[in-house]
Amino acid sequence: MKISIERAALLRSLAHVQSVVERRNAIPILSNVLIEASGATLRLNTTDLDISIVESTEADVAAAGATTTPVHTLHDIVRKLPEGAQVELALEEDGSRLALRAGRSSFRLSCLPREDFPALEGDGMPHEFAMSAADLRTVIDRTRFAISTEETRYYLNGIYWHAKEENGVQLLRAVATDGHRLARLEMPLPEGAAGMPGAIVPRKTVNELHRLIAEADTAVQVGLSENKIRFSFGDIELTSKLIDGTFPDYERVIPIGNDKAMTVATKQFREAVDRVSTISTEKSRAVKLMLGPGNLTLQATSPDAGSATEELEIAYGDESMEIGFNARYLLDIATQIGGEELKFELADGGSPTVIRDLEDDASLYVLMPMRV
Repeated sequence: MKISIERAALLRSLAHVQSVVERRNAIPILSNVLIEASGATLRLNTTDLDISIVESTEADVAAAGATTTPVHTLHDIVRKLPEGAQVELALEEDGSRLALRAGRSSFRLSCLPREDFPALEGDGMPHEFAMSAADLRTVIDRTRFAISTEETRYYLNGIYWHAKEENGVQLLRAVATDGHRLARLEMPLPEGAAGMPGAIVPRKTVNELHRLIAEADTAVQVGLSENKIRFSFGDIELTSKLIDGTFPDYERVIPIGNDKAMTVATKQFREAVDRVSTISTEKSRAVKLMLGPGNLTLQATSPDAGSATEELEIAYGDESMEIGFNARYLLDIATQIGGEELKFELADGGSPTVIRDLEDDASLYVLMPMRV
């Protein structure tokens, strides 16, 4: 194998594929990137056995071939090369070393046989559909903050994608919950997604995908089977195992009888919660909301730091009530509200509260109260 490639192109592809690889790995081959050169294409592939990322890029291939080499080392070397450098990669005859040359710099990296590299097969995806990168970013942004990090409840460690019919309309729903809060987003079901099985996409996959599509403006092809999901866009393909578990019946925890409604300006509410919560202790971060006709008082207290209050004008005409929330959870939700006003639907101080964006019917949030 012998190739030549511009440093910026190689660095971009390495940056995309290297993050899935753990810095410390008990299995040496999983620290490596599979490098395959043929025709006029360089193909890079990394995996952690649960996620696989493949990216293809143009290169001047003098001799086709394949090998694997430590991806973080290769990425760090290429990152430190001068801009505009031409990088030459050549596999030594015995296959034990990969020679890298750029200008006056030269390196010899250890290699492992490409036959040892595990393949995460993504073939046989019976359900395929397309989404815009913008819609996919919205799905992730509006839900991933509520993904549970509690490993014992592994079935909550991802975003649950599924098809749902509501009032005769076919929808694609994405739901995440950690037991304290729930985020639900829905959009029209893409063509080809009818009959798709429910899929719990793991947290790491969600974060990798979000990073990869951050600047994408193309359509993303989604392939889905019973135990894997694949996202393809541009020259990148991400394949991931799904979480093997049953997502709970989330609709049971979305209250439908909350009869008290409060509307407040999103930006002012978000900033007020942020200011008041500065005083609360890091462990609980509790903020009390005291509602009265036309007025909301936010209050936080700390035995060590003191207390803080702030008043806001609101639209509220029901009886006065008090309810406490985790300030960080409140801010996470308020940050996702893109409209100028958000709406709280409440029952009492001990029951789950529904929070909505008045300008966006597609998203809904549920937040459990806490004692303050």
